[in-house]
Amino acid sequence: MEQVILGKAFVLGDNIDTDQIIPAEYLSYNPADESERRYFGRYAFSGVPPAQSGLPEGNIPFVTGDGYKSEYVVVVAGKNFGCGSSREHAPLALATAGVRAVVAESYARIFYRNSVNGGYLVPFETPQRLVEKFATGDGVEINPASAILKNLRTGDQFDLSPLGDVADIIDAGGVFGYARQQGMLK
Repeated sequence: MEQVILGKAFVLGDNIDTDQIIPAEYLSYNPADESERRYFGRYAFSGVPPAQSGLPEGNIPFVTGDGYKSEYVVVVAGKNFGCGSSREHAPLALATAGVRAVVAESYARIFYRNSVNGGYLVPFETPQRLVEKFATGDGVEINPASAILKNLRTGDQFDLSPLGDVADIIDAGGVFGYARQQGMLK
């Protein structure tokens, strides 16, 4: 895992579901085909209603124009992030767009497990409501080892919940990489 995750934050509210993260209409692309996989990045968060995007500013695009990558590397969200269907494409879409971590008050279990099992991104939990303490575009720094999130605009720092055992799975690139490291798979 990276020693420090540094970049811009994209701020969302509560109950961001998997169809908002990657709408079903874009699931026809094949993630195993590199030329098609990039479209998951292009359409990441394209289903988020404008009122939710970039609290409180609203209507801030996650990926601009015809791009495939976002300028945002950390998502700061509220409660129940990744709810809805058990869409494995949701964390893949965020990772393909360039997201390296999501910080949320709580996750839908399936999104959290898909993020970890695929080694797509680091799902940090926070014991406090941070969506009002960050604005979309704020510079952020996350130190995974110390579980500290800093808002570089305000200088404030916040404790995150430790990753625990999932850190080893993320470090290995997902559950299959971890199983190979542990001698469970050849």
